[in-house]
Parts: sequence; structure tokens; C-alpha cells
Amino acid sequence: MNFALRHVTVAAVLALTGAGFAFAQTAPAKPAAAPAAPAAQAAAPAGGGALKGQSVRIAFMDPLSGPFANVGQNQLKSWQFAAEQLSGKTPAGVKFEVVGFDNKGSPQESLNTLKAAIDQGFRYVTQGNGSGAGLAILDAVAKHNERNPGKEVVYLNYAAVDPAMTNEKCDYWHFRLDADTSMKMEALTTFMKDQPKVKNVFLINQNYSHGHQVAKYFKDAITRKRPDVKVVGEDLHPIGQVKDFAPYVAKIKQSGADTVVTGNWGQDLTLLVKAMNDAGLKVPMYTYYAGVTGTPTALASGGDSEVYVVAYGHANQTGEIGKFAAEFKKKFNDDYYTYATYNGIQLLGHAMAKVGSADPVRVAKAMEGLSFKSFAGDAQMRATDHQLQQSMFITKWQKAKPGEYKVENTDFTFVPIKQMDPYVSSTPTSCQMKRPAG
Repeated sequence: MNFALRHVTVAAVLALTGAGFAFAQTAPAKPAAAPAAPAAQAAAPAGGGALKGQSVRIAFMDPLSGPFANVGQNQLKSWQFAAEQLSGKTPAGVKFEVVGFDNKGSPQESLNTLKAAIDQGFRYVTQGNGSGAGLAILDAVAKHNERNPGKEVVYLNYAAVDPAMTNEKCDYWHFRLDADTSMKMEALTTFMKDQPKVKNVFLINQNYSHGHQVAKYFKDAITRKRPDVKVVGEDLHPIGQVKDFAPYVAKIKQSGADTVVTGNWGQDLTLLVKAMNDAGLKVPMYTYYAGVTGTPTALASGGDSEVYVVAYGHANQTGEIGKFAAEFKKKFNDDYYTYATYNGIQLLGHAMAKVGSADPVRVAKAMEGLSFKSFAGDAQMRATDHQLQQSMFITKWQKAKPGEYKVENTDFTFVPIKQMDPYVSSTPTSCQMKRPAG
């Protein structure tokens, strides 16, 4: 089946007339060629679920224009590809469709896109690029659901990692598929504490909630695990606005840092890497998002460098998800790295099968505490705060060996050097979940 990238701006959606239906009975579509479901799910016949023929639409809202458009476009394709490939193949047997809305990375625009999506009948929304936008959506969904019983919306968060979203600002209608910053930092510092050459660290991050949290949780965790490590410098810069990171790199060099830790993503990490290459600064860098669109190409242009990533997946997955990623690459000549899109569709499919319905109220209740086989082993949507508990990986940037995946068509790849079971990165929650009556 031909696959077209679809997205709409706020203005375009608002110009549409009539309300769409979030899920409607349709004739079963012929399934597209796709990798088989993992063995643990094979008992559910492909396309044979109780809801077979029903269509579930998901509104994607992230930047599709502006400085982070390359990331948003990749992730929209990833959601749409996962929906296409898994339609009819989860236990529920439903067909999934994902439509993109451009929120430009802005909290205010996110509110506009959310309203537009709800007006068009969407009952499931997903977002991930930017915790500021994520928090705005979380709050708006909660208020909408309280005021509009019978028209509830579920928010699947696939990448906004501010811990507040599953702690003091947690909400029943929000489910996070990514690991939050505290979890990633637990995993990363568990690895870093055993690296003796890590002694003097420079923290550079974007000046918004995510960047602040990366710095905070690093300092808390490394103090517990390696109190001898010193933070010799710390900088916060405007998000998506810096065109030349040379002044920041000069500060890193002047500090005498032997290690850089950053939660930067997209253009802000790509340009930081470029500035480090230009300055000849070769120090180990520990990151969250070095595998995200644009940054691998910048890393490759600098040749060999010591770069690590902490994430819930990696570029050299094997088995069915490896085939899934290979098909994505063949189709788009692009890297599939947002594996939360796969887990998100699987989570919805299992929850819908459990309750025999695609109604968001029933599905939300079914997702609480739900365990399923992710691409990387057992995963569970923790009921207390709706934070997915899953395995974590540390990967290292290096020249690709024969048979290894070459990221962004370079000669390099991210190789997994450590896998951690869910309990390693699991962190406590202060969430006091308020659940709907009944």
C-alpha cells in the first residue's frame, strides 16, 4: 500500500467543516505487508480481534515546521508507519490512522492544535517534542475531559520527559511511553559511575524544563554514586535559537572538563556537535538524543568520537523490530528511532482487546497496570502514575562493522554496550492520581 505523509496546519484544520468521528465501523482494509507480531502476541490472529474493521484515529501534534521540523517529520512518519504496519495485527484487530498537526513546538500552538483535533473528533492524541508543550496538552486534556463527559480524550506522551508529568502534575488521562529524565539519568549515571576517567563534567542544556531537569537529576544521581565527580561548568541556552555554539564550546574547553553531559536534542545538539568538531574538542559526551535526526551526520563529519546515548532502544535492534526498522529505512531512506510509536500502538491494541472497545474511557482504565511484550522485553504501564516501566540501553558511537546498521547512511552506528532491566532505572513517584468516578 502506498504510504503518504499527511499533516495539517492549525489554520487548515480550522477551515474544515463538520466533525469527524474518532472511531467508526469501516470495511476491513487489506493488510499491508508487515513484520509478524512478537511471539508472545502471536496467539491473537492477525486482524482477527473482536474489533476487527473498526478504525481508531490518533492526532499527532509536534513541530512540522521551524528549527525542529526535521525531528517532527521523522516522528510523524514513524507513528504513521507503525499504525500502518500494525493495523489489524494487534490483539484488538483495529485499524489505526495517525494524522499530523503542526504545533510549531509551542505550548500555545499546542492548545490550538488540540482544540482543532478535538473539534475534528479525535479522541486519542500524541505528542513528545518538548515538555512545555506536553504540560500544556496534559492540563488542557484534563480540563476538557472534566467539562465534557462522554467526549474524553487520551494523551499518549511518547517523548516529553519532564518528571513532573508523572509526579506532582500527573493526570489520569496522560500515559508516558518514554522513560522520564529521572529514569534516564538513573540508568546513565549507573553506567558513568564505573567509568574512572569521568572526573570533571560540564553540563550544557536547553533553557526550559527538560534542560533544567537533566542538570538537576545528574547532579543528584552522580553525588550519590560518585561523589568524587565534579561539575566544573554549567550552561543553559535558549532553545532552538542559538546558531553558533562556539562561545559555549569555548567555555567547555576553558573549564577543563573531561566529560560533557547534555540533554539537548535536534538542531541544538547537531550545532553543538558541529562547534565541538570545529574547535577540535574531543571529550566523551553523554547524551539522551545523539541518535535523533541530524546529529549522527554531524558526529560522522567529525570522525571518531566517544559519544554515549541512554535510551529505551537502539539502532541495532534484532528480531521483528529490527525488520520493522529495516522496512522503514527502505521506505523512507530515514532512520526509525522512535520505538515508542511501536509500543504505543501495541499498548492501545492490547488495552482495546482487553475491554472489547475502542472507547477512550474504557481503554484508559485498561491501560492502567497493563503488561505487554515490548520490542525489548516485558513492559508495564505503572498504574500509580502512568509511567511505562521498560528496559534501558547504553549505546556507544563507533564505526559500523559488517552487518551493523549505518545511521543516517554514514559509516557509523550506535552499538549497545549495556542493557538494564526495568528495575534499574525505575524511580519512585509522588503522583496522587485522581481517577474519574466509577
